[in-house]
Amino acid sequence: MLKPEVESLVPGQSFDRRSFVKTALGSAFAAAALPVMAQAIKTDFAGLTAGEVTIGSGGFSMPAYRARPEGKTRLPVVLVVSEIFGVHEHIADICRRFAKLGYLAIAPELFARQGDPGSFGTIQELQARLISKVPDEQVMGDLDATVAWAAANGGNTGKLAITGFCWGGRVTWLYAAHSRQVKAAVAWYGQLMGEPTPIKPKNPIDLVGELKAPVLGLYGGKDTGITQEQVEKMKAALAESGNPNARSSVFVVYPESGHAFNADYRPSYREADARDGWQRCLASFRQHGVS
Repeated sequence: MLKPEVESLVPGQSFDRRSFVKTALGSAFAAAALPVMAQAIKTDFAGLTAGEVTIGSGGFSMPAYRARPEGKTRLPVVLVVSEIFGVHEHIADICRRFAKLGYLAIAPELFARQGDPGSFGTIQELQARLISKVPDEQVMGDLDATVAWAAANGGNTGKLAITGFCWGGRVTWLYAAHSRQVKAAVAWYGQLMGEPTPIKPKNPIDLVGELKAPVLGLYGGKDTGITQEQVEKMKAALAESGNPNARSSVFVVYPESGHAFNADYRPSYREADARDGWQRCLASFRQHGVS
């Protein structure tokens, strides 16, 4: 069983950029995400096979973090799509949480072709020098490759779900419109609309008619980046669509939460709403046959 070296978090302890050391995928926090709050959840490795793997995608060897119950096969599969910080310790921990519940959870490092998201010291630098260079088409292909890897490594991709956070929340909407294999999708505070660019030609609101699975959107009522006006426009687009998957998609808005309310390692974390969102995520998977 793979058990990579992992930074420990103890009550009252936090990490800042000066203490950041690059280690294996998913075993440290991204530099731009520091300092880490002592409240950060830590899921152990007991009963799991967890750690870094390599997935071939279009001739590129893409790193990914996967967690699964030890020794089991034909597992339901959940793709976990990271925030802009990449597959750091928080995303690896979420994979382990799913694995404890019987899933093969995989978080591909979707920024790897463009660089290492863990190495940038500020969010602004990370956005400008890396995130802005990652094409949606590349991301869709890498997720397809991840699904193929799961099918060959103990996963039952007839039971496939996707969930993602912030940047990964937008990707979740896009992949639900891209892949006919996805049965359930849960987007946590992902961008819904915006100006098209060559690498981001369409946004979720442009793709409601193409959704191939219903999406559960979990959003914060005090999110200043994704406003309630935008959420209402997206709700209207879904309701007006002739696509049954669009009409079956739903939003849950937490009035007192802002952006990144599930990020337990950040000050934005809101425990009650994060726990409720997690239970709704799992219920959505069960409702759509991914369990």
